Amino acid sequence: MRALAASAALVGCGVAGATAARGGMWGLLAGALLTAVWIGVADWFRIRRVRAPLPSPAPVPHDLTAHRLLLDAAPTPLVAIDQASVRALNRAARRLFATDGRILTAPPALTDGEAAHIRYEGRSWRVDRVSLGDAGVVAALIDIEQEERTAEARATAELIHVLGHELLNGLAPIASLADSGAAAIDRPAPDLALLREIFATLARRAEGLLRFTEAYRSLARLPEPSPRPVPLDALGGDLARLFAGRWPTTPLTVDIDREARWMLDRDQVTQALWALLQNAAEACEGPDARVALRMAGDGEMLLIDIEDNGPGIPPERAAHIFRPFHTSKAEGTGVGLSLARQIALAHGGTLLLVPGATTLFRMTLPGASNGNP
Repeated sequence: MRALAASAALVGCGVAGATAARGGMWGLLAGALLTAVWIGVADWFRIRRVRAPLPSPAPVPHDLTAHRLLLDAAPTPLVAIDQASVRALNRAARRLFATDGRILTAPPALTDGEAAHIRYEGRSWRVDRVSLGDAGVVAALIDIEQEERTAEARATAELIHVLGHELLNGLAPIASLADSGAAAIDRPAPDLALLREIFATLARRAEGLLRFTEAYRSLARLPEPSPRPVPLDALGGDLARLFAGRWPTTPLTVDIDREARWMLDRDQVTQALWALLQNAAEACEGPDARVALRMAGDGEMLLIDIEDNGPGIPPERAAHIFRPFHTSKAEGTGVGLSLARQIALAHGGTLLLVPGATTLFRMTLPGASNGNP
């Protein structure tokens, strides 16, 4: 609109100037020229202002759309906790708490920074928290029952695989020997010596499968531990005497706090430690063999180390040594280490192979020390 008005004014000035020039009206001509110059200068400044570079736009806040999409894709419920206020951060949390944003009826344990578990909607959840400083806390709710089901399915699949492998390995030679025995009997003059050898081998293989089955049953029927206060010195003394009777030429170093007592199932822990000691003694047989047993408690955790100076466990075997029925020994059942770990886990502890120059198994058992005997 301004451009149209300016153009019309310039045209008017031109007409007035031409008329003034023909009529000799020099004053009118001068006014028309001055007016045209003024309109042109004003229009020029207006055009400069329009064409001037625009100032840099203010910084645009970071687009959170991609982050929201990523959060909504996570199957784990995520919540933001700021003092007593709790907000759902993703679709899983909104579905769990039936809200579009703020959680009005959040479980009290969720806002308790010390609570590691909550019970909600009939399910148990583990709360993993990440502090963001003044911005509050982000918490992930892990479905414990789902984790247990996944672990159970994985363990079942692995056990089926192991059982199938072991049973096939045991039954295949038995079937072959049975066919050989039947063929030997059908001969016109059966070879009795060959038949005795075949039947003896069959008996040994059947006994091997029987031992395997018994070992599996003992592994599957581990009872719940019954903790009692046990003097660690007495526990170590029993193991030392058993070791000396079984391997009299292999020295065993025992380092135990003679005054300490610990809450544990003595029979089960003895069985677990004996399996570890047997493993250590068999791994380092020879004139320079040495085995060490150490027990030390700090009031909250009992550490039990069994160490030997044998050749060690190759890295490719280290990942499988606790697997049921996994063994490198001709007469072994592969149950000892697996059973020892199950006993440690049943007590709420762990059993690990500690990397290093020597072979070191470390069992940890939680619980409070019971003071002096």
